[in-house]
Amino acid sequence: MSIPTGKLVIIGGAVDLGTNISALENIKQPDHLRFFEHGILKRIITESATENPVVEVVTTASQIPELVGTEYIKAFSQLDVENVNVLDIRSREDAANPDYLARIKKADVVMFTGGDQLRLSSIFGGTEFLFILKDRYLHDHLLVAGTSAGAAAASANMIYRGQSNEAMIKGEVQITAGLGFIDSVIIDTHFVQRGRIGRLFYAVASNPGILGIGLGEDAGLLITEGKTMEAIGSGLTIVVEGRDIIETNIYNVEMGTPVSVENLKVHVMSIYDKFDLQQHKLFINKTAKVLNNHALNIPDNNY
Repeated sequence: MSIPTGKLVIIGGAVDLGTNISALENIKQPDHLRFFEHGILKRIITESATENPVVEVVTTASQIPELVGTEYIKAFSQLDVENVNVLDIRSREDAANPDYLARIKKADVVMFTGGDQLRLSSIFGGTEFLFILKDRYLHDHLLVAGTSAGAAAASANMIYRGQSNEAMIKGEVQITAGLGFIDSVIIDTHFVQRGRIGRLFYAVASNPGILGIGLGEDAGLLITEGKTMEAIGSGLTIVVEGRDIIETNIYNVEMGTPVSVENLKVHVMSIYDKFDLQQHKLFINKTAKVLNNHALNIPDNNY
């Protein structure tokens, strides 16, 4: 992929409202936008190309798009961002709507919400909608953001299924093509809280050429020029490298058998750390300070 002019923000999310809702979850008072309290949403607006950005929220992944869309409008309005619209796209036919295509040509920020990432890939894959977005991301100052499923689908390859407790069993993790805003990485979300480290290990072991990114809740990455990742938000981000794997039995064992890997490399990123995707090098920010459990915005400019 060419060096993109636009920016990409991927967010681990908090409660993934709209997916696997149980009777124990309080839908009337959703906290799936909890990460906004830690400045990720504000950072998205700051990084957009204009002071008064046009924001389009894509609720396709969610099973309850009306509620999710309303919550995003409320969250943006708290930052005095008023030009916020919802693209309620539920089918490939909807994605071809000329009005929607015109709107994404004018948007400054396009935000994909959480839900089911397979809905995103199956509805947008091969459409003019996705072509316009990717073209603008490459050649225009468009900011594309995704939380939870929206983040998982951002890469060229995405995990769409895999039980967390069985992820190092051969065949349990299933991968398909994502939306393709970034190459050579694979992204998993709700990473710490749902114990998904095993399935990210498996994804990287199955193709050591890709970089595994595990986003905890309240964690995000700002990716600029397609090569520099900066940790934003208060949560934990894990980066898994497989290029130095010495040995694995993943190609020898039968389906349903545990997989072993030797010399898998893991990095831990916290707020304002940066990772160079070309050098595969982590630059740790040494100047951030914490006040009342919130990291102060004191980025290290030595990168």
